[in-house]
Amino acid sequence: MEKWITRGAAALCAAGSIALLWTFGMFVAVPWREGRMLALNAIELQVLGVPLFGGLAVAWGALHILAIADRASSPRLYRTLTLALLAALLLAVSAGASWTSARIA
Repeated sequence: MEKWITRGAAALCAAGSIALLWTFGMFVAVPWREGRMLALNAIELQVLGVPLFGGLAVAWGALHILAIADRASSPRLYRTLTLALLAALLLAVSAGASWTSARIA
């Protein structure tokens, strides 16, 4: 029972990290499309940095919580869930950028 509670907490953290990285993808689409990623001002860096670093930190926390439940007892499940989370994070950034790109005139 404790493993399922721990996995549930890790899933909540993973969902939060996916949402933050979706937000990063949403905000990075405009400067990326305009080709000015190296010419961002301080406000744009902050708008991009907070969801990026926050999302990565929460994802890291989710993996650590998941490790409490599964790393020692079932390493294959832990490895599979880790790869699934990483794929979901990459897809979230892509989906956020795609969402913004679809709405730019």
